[in-house]
Amino acid sequence: MTALPKTPVALISDAAPFVIRAERASDAVAREALLDACFGASRHTRTCQRLRDGRLPAEGLGLSALCEGRLVGTVRLWHVSAGGIPALMLGPLAVEDSSRKLGVGAALMDHALAAATARGHRAVILLGDAPYYARFGFSDLKTGELSLPGPFERNRLLGIELCEGGLDGAWGMIAPTGAPLPKTKASRGRKALLVPRVA
Repeated sequence: MTALPKTPVALISDAAPFVIRAERASDAVAREALLDACFGASRHTRTCQRLRDGRLPAEGLGLSALCEGRLVGTVRLWHVSAGGIPALMLGPLAVEDSSRKLGVGAALMDHALAAATARGHRAVILLGDAPYYARFGFSDLKTGELSLPGPFERNRLLGIELCEGGLDGAWGMIAPTGAPLPKTKASRGRKALLVPRVA
């Protein structure tokens, strides 16, 4: 009997070390902890937060990155009016420190833009570092006439058209247009405690 030659076996997996999926309600605590770690306690006072407060993210456009079942990245997109032009506002994008070299941020961006395009959205706006976001197609070419409801650095207001002309004519204040957060029984109960009864 002839011995078969030994073939070397590669032990390197082609699988990514993380997965990206739609965010779930069960991600909320880990997502908030990650955002606190990345942006600090002042994140709730930032200008773009004014566009998110009291609103739901755009349907199907909240994404989570997980590594071994642990949330390591998050991104959300929100409905806004860009001076009368329907658009999405991206943010915050956050990746855990130890996962940044794995390409989690880029993968979240690619997935978010692909999902927004598939859902028929025309444009995405964000406030961020131009050198980082330029690789995804963002620029300030069509955001120069837009403003935010608070202080911001003009060169950080960037946009990308998901279809030709998606930001044509965008001028004026960016305003939230997304669905409001639903009122829960608990919040209605707290409100009832704060409102004096009228006899």
